Amino acid sequence: MLKKKERPHYYGHRQRLKDRLRENPRGLADYEVLELLLSYANPRRDNKPLAKALMEQFQTVRGVFMARPAQLKDVDGFGEGFEQFWLLWREFWARVNEQAVAERAVVNNPKDVAELAKARLGPADSEEFWLALVDNQNRLIGWEQLSRGTVDQAAVYPREVLSTALVSKASGIVLVHNHPGGDPQPSRQDKELTRRIKLAAHEIGIRILDHLIVTDNEFFSFKNKGLL
Repeated sequence: MLKKKERPHYYGHRQRLKDRLRENPRGLADYEVLELLLSYANPRRDNKPLAKALMEQFQTVRGVFMARPAQLKDVDGFGEGFEQFWLLWREFWARVNEQAVAERAVVNNPKDVAELAKARLGPADSEEFWLALVDNQNRLIGWEQLSRGTVDQAAVYPREVLSTALVSKASGIVLVHNHPGGDPQPSRQDKELTRRIKLAAHEIGIRILDHLIVTDNEFFSFKNKGLL
């Protein structure tokens, strides 16, 4: 007589986690929140060991979220399926932060754009250069990627910056790029590029509001440091 196949032990545990989530989300430990997230990427395995391993490796939920793909794949059990889920999770979070563009939010200080940029560029493995474009009232009207390069540089030319601004009918620009190495301090090349772009922009009446360099949890503002 055939016996009914027993359900894996973690099914009951997972259901209890879901019940606790509904009753009191704040009551879940960080690794339990992570475990539930992992279960949506791979529901046919016990994800508790992987959740704990990720927390041990990266210390915090934010640390896990911001970890780069190569770092995540170093953790035993983190395979391609989880990598794709992480990419989707990050893309969702980046678009939540980019909603400010659709709502034409006013840029009042560097932190406004820095938070937008960190969500998109913080976990990136390579250097990327983006533009936050604003109208004459400093309302965001665009958030455009200009280039994507290597781990330590992304080729950018003043004419490309200004061409993008003119096409978008922008009155001002915030220059943004990331430093995947984790140090937001500008290089000599960063300073020279900023000088050249500002000079060219002045000739056609476009304001350079700031140049931000972001990492996963920090940012450097040329304006705040008196470099603009």
